[in-house]
Amino acid sequence: MTKLRLSAVLDDKPVKITVELPAAVHRDLVAYAEILGRASGDATSPDPAKLIAPMLQRFMAADKGFRKARG
Repeated sequence: MTKLRLSAVLDDKPVKITVELPAAVHRDLVAYAEILGRASGDATSPDPAKLIAPMLQRFMAADKGFRKARG
């Protein structure tokens, strides 16, 4: 089984933003969603757009410089 950094995506009240992603990043995001769907045993893949927030959360949580500067 593939070990991913991201687990189940929680359904939380969203704040809408618009971002432009390079095509290669979007392709990777779609592939990540497909792999995550298979790894969790779901018949369908999660919406790739719903992965962005948890990925950013994990990135910022793992950034020691950010945590230190934030206090």
